Amino acid sequence: MRSASTEDVTAAARIRDAAITRFGEHGYDGTSLRDIARDAGVSAALVMHHFGSKDGLRQACDEWLVAELMGEKAKSSAPAIADSLRGWLDSPEQFRPFIDYFATMLAAGGDGGNRLFDRLLRETAAMLDDGVANGTMQPSADPEMRAIMITLNGLAPLLLRDQLTRVLGSSIASVAGIRRMTVPTLELYTHGLYTDSSVLDAARIALEGTVETGGTLRSDKGPGNPNQDPDPPRSVLDHSP
Repeated sequence: MRSASTEDVTAAARIRDAAITRFGEHGYDGTSLRDIARDAGVSAALVMHHFGSKDGLRQACDEWLVAELMGEKAKSSAPAIADSLRGWLDSPEQFRPFIDYFATMLAAGGDGGNRLFDRLLRETAAMLDDGVANGTMQPSADPEMRAIMITLNGLAPLLLRDQLTRVLGSSIASVAGIRRMTVPTLELYTHGLYTDSSVLDAARIALEGTVETGGTLRSDKGPGNPNQDPDPPRSVLDHSP
């Protein structure tokens, strides 16, 4: 197998960056390989050479963006977080194509959107497991569900960016938006919300008798109804990419 030359790597990166911008602005169906090739300054044949197909290019974009995002999330020390935040504040516009990509591709749904969400969920779960293992994060009674909630919380500002812009008066990709969101978000993750455990204790009491405690999971279809809820689908965290 031929080793990739510097020119090949540079061309592949240009194609990937052009695809991220195009997909984010126009969606997957609204973007052609010729559009991406033109933006990257290469031929459509070279796009095919590097990525094989339009879907292959999309998957490469997914992989690269998720790796970049999770690399930032994995930073847990104060100096590393400060450096990352300064990068956002110095040039927030450089991250707008990434925000557009995640928001557009996830909102479109379908196999591609589901695949991207599943990848984000698996990486988030792995990050949380690492945090618990190294002592920087608290353990959870339900690690899988916590990973889902953290993933949803992280994606909500992207999917609701228009609504956030309206109520905040600034984009989440702007300096003002980043400054406004950073400390309250970290306060919530660091200190929590409630000042004592009374609500948590009440919830645990109310949930006694569910399948987790050895009882029977209650159905919303009423007692005696033969058409009870089916078992939930197997979690995506059980599957490899």
